[in-house]
Amino acid sequence: MEAHPAIKAFMCGSLSGTCSTLLFQPLDLVKTRLQTLHSNMKPGSSRVGMVTMLRSVVRTEKLLGLWKGISPSFVRTIPGVGIYFSTYYSLKQHFFQEGRPGALDAVLLGGGARTVAGVFMLPVTVIKTRFECGRYSYQSVTGALRSVCRTEGPAALFSGLMATLLRDVPFSGIYVMFYSQTKASLPKEISSSSSAPLANFGCGVMAGILASLITQPADVVKTQVQVNPQLRTAEAIRIIYMEHKLQGFFRGAVPRALRRTMMAAMAWTVYEQMMAQMGLKS
Repeated sequence: MEAHPAIKAFMCGSLSGTCSTLLFQPLDLVKTRLQTLHSNMKPGSSRVGMVTMLRSVVRTEKLLGLWKGISPSFVRTIPGVGIYFSTYYSLKQHFFQEGRPGALDAVLLGGGARTVAGVFMLPVTVIKTRFECGRYSYQSVTGALRSVCRTEGPAALFSGLMATLLRDVPFSGIYVMFYSQTKASLPKEISSSSSAPLANFGCGVMAGILASLITQPADVVKTQVQVNPQLRTAEAIRIIYMEHKLQGFFRGAVPRALRRTMMAAMAWTVYEQMMAQMGLKS
């Protein structure tokens, strides 16, 4: 029995999500720590950068401490990337069987697929953010889920929904647009040669950096709301601005841009290669 193409897209997506999560989890942990650090920082203390934070985590929690939160990350990316790519594939097959999607279509495709995956995976995202910030002493993912439901009610698992969608939907839309446009502008001799995956990866990196920087402020807000569930999105924005002015919205930008960019570029490259192996057009 032949598996449905959308299921194949799900499998390819999940596998590519697994590889990239394992590799880039430390960057995610450092980003969360940098963003949640300033709420307990004394005014006038010097800025803490990515490398300082990496060193301090390794010093206090050993090297494996950098992979704290890997289990909720897996629980989130394996089905999450799978849902994303199968939704993307289904939408693309449904609306664009004939031609290639234009720039605006690509934004809508990427954004639509991300909305579906984002809503489904939000509870796990909340748990993952709390695991990584180091303020909560959860023992396991299921323990964390139970504890949140017991103490704060199930609604807390959907905290930061607006900020997450404001961050992920534009990221995905902008990413898919830049990625598909730069890939389409590659000369024919590159796109049909054996170095095509490398060229696609390069396009992915460029698209990722642009999309990351544009959506960084929403990421900072989302982290605040998920770590302090009593905050509303508008209040979080006001507090960040009052404490740190505009640069507060770009905290953790370097590790996030690095991780998001590499993860997205790797996920798309692996996904496209696997889909091609299965004889499907991604």
